[in-house]
Amino acid sequence: MKIAEVSKKYNLTEDTIRYYEKIGLIPRVPRTKSGIREFDDESCRWVEFIKCMRNSGMTIEVLTEYVNLYKQGEGTAEARKQLLIEQRKNLIKKQEEIANTIKRLDYKIEIYNEIVEGKRKDFLYEP
Repeated sequence: MKIAEVSKKYNLTEDTIRYYEKIGLIPRVPRTKSGIREFDDESCRWVEFIKCMRNSGMTIEVLTEYVNLYKQGEGTAEARKQLLIEQRKNLIKKQEEIANTIKRLDYKIEIYNEIVEGKRKDFLYEP
């Protein structure tokens, strides 16, 4: 698969994919005789994994650490697992923050619904 196809499939820019390869997040992508990247299944799995981890909020630095540990082999499984556990904790915290924000929005929307419908006369002077 050419980089344009991978870009479209994973909704990443070609520049982003090239950058991920350049800094070592994606192992070197096989190339044709003319030097054009030809993404195989393994390369695509790495692109998908990196995109997923970036969407989770994992930093480039942590991803780089993870990939470097991966390259070192099975002996680093525990360290890699710990990185993923830490990221999971961060996501759960973010999820809780989002849930609290949604509750606050729901509360404010309900107040405005009551005001608009004339059921509430006392306008709350708060943001």
